[in-house]
Amino acid sequence: MANRAVLLVFLVVAGYFVVVMNGSGGALTLSSSKLIHRYSDEAKALWVSRNGNVDVKWPKKNSLEYLELLVRNDLMKKKKRRQNMKLVNHYDLLFPSRGSQTLFFGNDLAWLHYTWIDIGTPNVSFMVALDAGSDLLWVPCDCINCAPFSATYYNNTMLDKDLSEYNPSLSNTSKNLPCSHHLCKLGTNCKGPKEPCPYIVDYNSENTSTSGFLVEDKLHLASASNHATKNHVQASVILGCGRIQSGSYLDGAAPDGVMGLGLGDISVPSLLAKAGLIQNSFSICFDENDSGRILFGDEVFATQQSTPFLPFAGKSDDYFVGLEHYCVGSFCLKLTQFQALVDSGTSFTYLPTEVYEKIVFEFDKQVNATRIHLQDSPFEYCYNASSQELHSIPSMRLMFATNRSYPIHNPLLTDSENQAFSKFCLTLLPMDGEYGIIGQNFMKGYRLVFDRENLKLGWSKSNCQDINGNQAHLKPPSNDGSPNPLPTTEQQSIPNTRAVPPAVAKRASSNSSVAVPQQIPSWLGLMISLVLLVFCLPVT
Repeated sequence: MANRAVLLVFLVVAGYFVVVMNGSGGALTLSSSKLIHRYSDEAKALWVSRNGNVDVKWPKKNSLEYLELLVRNDLMKKKKRRQNMKLVNHYDLLFPSRGSQTLFFGNDLAWLHYTWIDIGTPNVSFMVALDAGSDLLWVPCDCINCAPFSATYYNNTMLDKDLSEYNPSLSNTSKNLPCSHHLCKLGTNCKGPKEPCPYIVDYNSENTSTSGFLVEDKLHLASASNHATKNHVQASVILGCGRIQSGSYLDGAAPDGVMGLGLGDISVPSLLAKAGLIQNSFSICFDENDSGRILFGDEVFATQQSTPFLPFAGKSDDYFVGLEHYCVGSFCLKLTQFQALVDSGTSFTYLPTEVYEKIVFEFDKQVNATRIHLQDSPFEYCYNASSQELHSIPSMRLMFATNRSYPIHNPLLTDSENQAFSKFCLTLLPMDGEYGIIGQNFMKGYRLVFDRENLKLGWSKSNCQDINGNQAHLKPPSNDGSPNPLPTTEQQSIPNTRAVPPAVAKRASSNSSVAVPQQIPSWLGLMISLVLLVFCLPVT
């Protein structure tokens, strides 16, 4: 060890003289590296000065092509890191121990999709809403202000048992998350590092929030893989003990909690992937018959279409995708390019106001039905149509980059008064701002894979019956073309104020950028190599 220390001191002293003598006349020269953005104007000027004004296409800043190039660069680095780590996932698929099925109750529970999960030891069941627009898993707990737990309150025969309240003190595997934990965002508000970590999540829905403290406990799952089928898996997760709820959470939306499926470190998919239990991805499938599937670890397969997730406002915190066009019938509207958040926690689909006005104008022009006004409905474009007119309603589809088509299975809500006439509404809503939201109503009829590992969204037509959480191998559905558009056989009442507006959790702002360093000076690279060599020498 002494020999190594002497050699290290020698190298440091030698390095000092290299720095001092570097440059002309033995004068002191300090080397520095300037970071420039690879797609900046400065980088472009540097390229032209070295290579001439050759025909090279530079992406316009903040365009979809620009954002896709940034994502592609991040993805390549992420893949290389994963290959170096040689991570192995324990299971091909995981799903809630009570089954992978999702539930839908329409207007009675705010047009959201739910699944039953078990938490704690002994386990307690909760029916949580699936929300891709937020991160935290929370359940009602030691309640001060929570929604009613009685099933009869919600007036839906599909809900056949009362909801639950979590009590951490009754779970043998529960422990408070201390304020000193790296996932405690409000640790600065604590009096001491060992205190329970408080939390509060404000959602974009008006006056909607949940607050309490964070705990760590077991989430009960089942597995499906080549190595094990239907094994019971207990995964450690962080959840919110939701003592106080407000807004929509007291008015029928998610009365028994929310499972955040976002990209944050605290979300269930993130925690399962970090523990090496699954591939860093999940899928949801919502069918037209009020059911569906959720699977953790599900991956995009070759026959699926896909589009990359893009950063928004300099951040990559949410599932944003880039839309090139919005098509009504056979006509694709120009100048409708915008970014949209894919969010299962939003009841319906929202468009930026300018885009919304163009779409509804074109739809109203093509539809052959009488426009009407429905009191208490959030939708502006509602109609009264005969059964014959209902069959001639124009279809809709989204167009992503590289001509990726996403037909909307059913953009309407229909309320049939009798066999001859029906009322229907176009389930689009305007919103302020520069982005839109693809809500749960536009997700129906698809198996959507949120591939977080490869930063892309995959989709394929599915009735959700071709996805069985109890099978080790999932068979991709047959590629039999675009889904049939309207009419629908769904008989539903057109919603009133229980339709939930965007349920995206507000996030703290952060800035990120991608930069490339200039070449490291040769003398510095030599010094680094020699120091590393010293520490690799055997101890004598």
